[in-house]
Amino acid sequence: MSDNASPADASTPGQGGGWPLIDGWAKATLSPRGPKLWQTLNHRSACLSCAWGTGGQHGGFRDELGEPLQRCLKSVEAIMAELQPAVPDGVFGTRSLAELQQLSSMEADRLGRLSHPLLLREGRSHYERIGWDDVFAIAEAAFRAPPERVASYSSGRSSNEAAYLLQLLLRAMGSNNLADCSDLCHAPSTVGLNAVFGSGTSMVSLESLQQADCVVLVGSNAPANHPRLMNELIKLRQRGGSVIVINPVIEVGLLKFGSPAFPIRSMLAGSEIASLFLQPVPGSDTAVFLGLQKALLEAGAIKRDFLAAHAEGWEALLEQLEATSWEAITTTCGLSRQELEHTAAVIAAARGVVFAWAMGITHHANGIDNVQAIANTALLSDNVGRPGAGTMPIRGHSNVQGFGSMGVTVKLRAEMQQALEQLLGRPLSRVPGYDTRALIEAADAGRVDSLLCLGGNLWGANPDSGEAKRALGRIDTILYLATKPNQGHFHGLAARQTLVLPVFNRFETPHRTTTESGNNYVRLNEPGTTHLAGADLISEVAFLAELARRLMGSDPIDWGRLQDPAYVRDLISRTVPGYGPIARIDATRQEFSVEGRLFDTPQFPTPSGRARVAPTPLPKLALPKAEHFGGLGPGEGGLVLALITARSYGQHNTVVYKAGDSYRGMPHRHTILMNRADLHRAGLAAHQRVTVQGEAGALEGVEIIPGEIREGAALMFYPEVNVIMKAVVDPRCGTPAFKRVPVLVRGPLASMPAAGTAQPPR
Repeated sequence: MSDNASPADASTPGQGGGWPLIDGWAKATLSPRGPKLWQTLNHRSACLSCAWGTGGQHGGFRDELGEPLQRCLKSVEAIMAELQPAVPDGVFGTRSLAELQQLSSMEADRLGRLSHPLLLREGRSHYERIGWDDVFAIAEAAFRAPPERVASYSSGRSSNEAAYLLQLLLRAMGSNNLADCSDLCHAPSTVGLNAVFGSGTSMVSLESLQQADCVVLVGSNAPANHPRLMNELIKLRQRGGSVIVINPVIEVGLLKFGSPAFPIRSMLAGSEIASLFLQPVPGSDTAVFLGLQKALLEAGAIKRDFLAAHAEGWEALLEQLEATSWEAITTTCGLSRQELEHTAAVIAAARGVVFAWAMGITHHANGIDNVQAIANTALLSDNVGRPGAGTMPIRGHSNVQGFGSMGVTVKLRAEMQQALEQLLGRPLSRVPGYDTRALIEAADAGRVDSLLCLGGNLWGANPDSGEAKRALGRIDTILYLATKPNQGHFHGLAARQTLVLPVFNRFETPHRTTTESGNNYVRLNEPGTTHLAGADLISEVAFLAELARRLMGSDPIDWGRLQDPAYVRDLISRTVPGYGPIARIDATRQEFSVEGRLFDTPQFPTPSGRARVAPTPLPKLALPKAEHFGGLGPGEGGLVLALITARSYGQHNTVVYKAGDSYRGMPHRHTILMNRADLHRAGLAAHQRVTVQGEAGALEGVEIIPGEIREGAALMFYPEVNVIMKAVVDPRCGTPAFKRVPVLVRGPLASMPAAGTAQPPR
């Protein structure tokens, strides 16, 4: 238990939220964009940030239950970035590609909004402006390639309607190459939960969460990435509940958090969050949950009657627990038997427990095992299929779950496949599609000709940046649909032609759209207008429908009619499971929960109606020796660590809003957070500049920041650190192990005079 841990040093705050939130809101409000910001905050559209965001028909500050004051600073940052003026006319004409490639993520974002289509031709050093007729001529020619050589990649920034059109277009062409950002984040949640419950999303609604008296929060930095969730944790603690945090890093905001949704005293003094804080070895989460299960078994707290009635295969799990020694569990996860037994007792005593997690669980080579171990624990403790209990993956981007619902996935559900085949009047291709990592590998092997990216930063989101750049450079034509420039537009360049195409964002799209929250709630977004005078933007629906019309005309459906989003919603209602009410949403304005996903009773969409339990193996977590990286030189200190790659507090996905991270005491992005005991053992010192060597490359001149991170682990910022890591993935879903990267940290022994230190790169 570590709920009284100190911050990294005296310069870090003693709580998350609080005054920095007030300061952030004040600066945004008083800026020249302040009036437009407030107009946008009150616009009836869903938040641009995380899948826990607010908005829709309830109004800009209200959640799906109508509760007020549910906007966060993360939402403000995202909106302010979209309210930037257009990129100045001379930028792309005068700044060469080589100059643009020197920009950091923050600098690229702050160029402004994209306002006209751009084309980079093979051998040219500058992007040039082109018209939409030329854009469509290039796109049509590119997508007449054989279907197996055509692919897409998407983020969760866009609407359900655009997502549906994207997958319908590619599947009608005969391609299943629908890579998505979820492949790089929550795919283990989808696969793991489907294996256990027959449904791959949260089984917990906001209303159900508010009935829980315990939340187990694993591998999540919710104060930074999902701030609105903190309001629910504060309310849970206020009603006497428990929050169990499991994370190798002690995040200040998970100890205490001040939220503007609460009275001033709570806002300024902060509210206690974690009642228990466990710091396991990175990547050992399956062992942690096996330990909790074993403790429940030995305490007689396993709900056998419940399992007998509502689960199958659980007997084999109990046999595994009996056969697995405590020594094997504690050695693997680095937690004591007493810690695990105490935590299990809290779970057993609770009336209702919600198990929630983010990418600290999924970003591992055994991410699916981690998810299934959590689901098994929920089942063994009778915490599924009733209000106030269940499993709740915390999705990242605002509509990433909606993309999966719309069929943007390489694992299309049989029910939707049949419905699409009926709509199109022919069988869909059975050739397996490329997920994101498979797409990079196929491109690197020269098997992809044309790629359409609907949002996102494919180059920046991938491990091994050098490999990603090389692979994308072997694709003939790449189309990037985006609202703002990002580093991928300058590094992820096609072999012959790269197009960057400006689109409306969610609150300025000239027609209604919908999105889906991480808790299965579908929101309706009203039309808006853009502040960009004279801009030549297009809606994503309009672009995709026109491309489909040019490629397929009226076969087997009238593709031109898909310019009407209401017609797209009609098709969604006929083909997407659980989305029937969307056909009436234009008339009723009634938002809804997706049918068949929220389980208030322990009846699951599996063949037997029961949950499926299976043992999860203990992970093998040995790190390589220093010699694996070339070893240490004379006079050098250092050690091998398990590196966690993470976002900073001022960051959304690959977009950086603030260079430093005051909560972790990391003043810039060229830093590494390390445990003080590791520094002593390695002969290194705080604020020393070191080299961090990974399996794909090295970063030099990295500043050491001492902090509250588990011994043997370290933390650096994504996407900058991607350049040093190889793409080790979970073989069952292709998700990279971003949260356990073996690295050698090395530098001159602290007692010896150090050579000149490098400055952090731009």
